[in-house]
Amino acid sequence: MNYHHHHPPILSLLHLSPPHPPLLPQFASVFKNRPISPTILKSSFLVSSTRRLSSCLKCFCVSNQNDNSNKPSQVQYLGFSVLESDIQCDIGSLWSTMGLYMFSFHIPLSFGGLSIVSQLLHTSSLDNQTQAISVLLLQTLELAVVSLLLRFSAKPPYKIFSNVEVDKMTNERNWLLASVFGFGFLVFLVFVTSLLADSLIGPKDVNNPVLKEILLSGPISLTACSLVYCIITPFLEETVYRGFLLKYLASTMEWPQALLVSSAIFSAAHLSSENFLQLFIVGLVLGCSYCWTGKLSSSIAIHSMYNALTLFITFTS
Repeated sequence: MNYHHHHPPILSLLHLSPPHPPLLPQFASVFKNRPISPTILKSSFLVSSTRRLSSCLKCFCVSNQNDNSNKPSQVQYLGFSVLESDIQCDIGSLWSTMGLYMFSFHIPLSFGGLSIVSQLLHTSSLDNQTQAISVLLLQTLELAVVSLLLRFSAKPPYKIFSNVEVDKMTNERNWLLASVFGFGFLVFLVFVTSLLADSLIGPKDVNNPVLKEILLSGPISLTACSLVYCIITPFLEETVYRGFLLKYLASTMEWPQALLVSSAIFSAAHLSSENFLQLFIVGLVLGCSYCWTGKLSSSIAIHSMYNALTLFITFTS
């Protein structure tokens, strides 16, 4: 028995799919109505590769131009100091502002403030707790006056919190690490200079008996002194002598010269001839920390830790 298999047409067995889009659609007009030969494919691939290579080279050149435009800032960043040198500082306004602060506010409040409080309270002497609270209020008042003075008297105006903010340019320089290193280095320098001074001049009592008596008078006095020495005074002095004075001087002279001048003024402002050298060294370390990080938080932290160590030694000795 013959079985006649009716085979379907061969085209029905083929799963025909729509033609794929050309690999090089930009050359579709070249292949239209023309047989595709290996020579044409080779030449088309070379043309496409050449165009893509030229576009890549063009982008690379633009990138290099942008990199070249950023080279000065990168070179400046690689230096020790990252303080801005393009501040349009009015040197006359700088010194007039510092003079107004020193002689109208700093000296009267820091060295004559307790006498003013005594006159207001109609008493000849203040007890330890009243002295501690009075110093806290006087330092807070001085900080408030400084914030207004630097904002409205300095040219350009100085914003008191401007140097505490994180800056993109100095973000890679860890201010916490700089604070720890700066504090350790400062303690080492003060220890060495104290040994040299003791050997050349003679031993000197490092403790302040008046401060120790105030610290031991009660928890309120201890808290008030801790706030003054560890928070308010570091923030106040670093704002004036590093954030304002050193920063603005660095825009008018080389930063090492600005560092020396600001440290000398910082030391002289304490009106202590016997501690001038030690305070000058403290100012140098604090200024170097600020120059390297560009953040006032670094020098504030070092200043605060150093004052805290001084309070601890005075309290426990």
